[in-house]
Amino acid sequence: MTEAAADIDRRAARVLLLDPSGRVLLLRGCDPARPEHRYWFTVGGGLEAGESLSEAAVREVYEETGLRITGADLVGPVRTDTVQFPFDSRWYSQEQTFFVVRTEAFTADLSHLDSYEITSVDTTRWWSADELDATAERFYPPDLAVLLREVG
Repeated sequence: MTEAAADIDRRAARVLLLDPSGRVLLLRGCDPARPEHRYWFTVGGGLEAGESLSEAAVREVYEETGLRITGADLVGPVRTDTVQFPFDSRWYSQEQTFFVVRTEAFTADLSHLDSYEITSVDTTRWWSADELDATAERFYPPDLAVLLREVG
């Protein structure tokens, strides 16, 4: 799949929620069109109409974890890149901007997920860079362990 073939172009805010030991909170989900394709991913998602990156980051952290933050809690952006990926039988080209939020470890509350997220997200976990290096499970972005060490 090439960039030109994407069905949907979107901007997204992604948040690296880091606990005091440097672990990142990831969500585990699947592609509804390919439920066997399970993977871990960072908190965040697409911007809504009229939303800034920081507004989207704050909203997404609450929706996906239940944690209330403010724009002042965001550090960064620490990275911006563009990725292409399939989801629910459509291809996305996503420009994504990453922020860091430092917090105590907590148990995420998934009760605020959107209806489509409820069908594709099933759990969360705090991961260290070393655990990401050692796992055979899929996670995105694929160089997340490197990014965690950079933002340390």
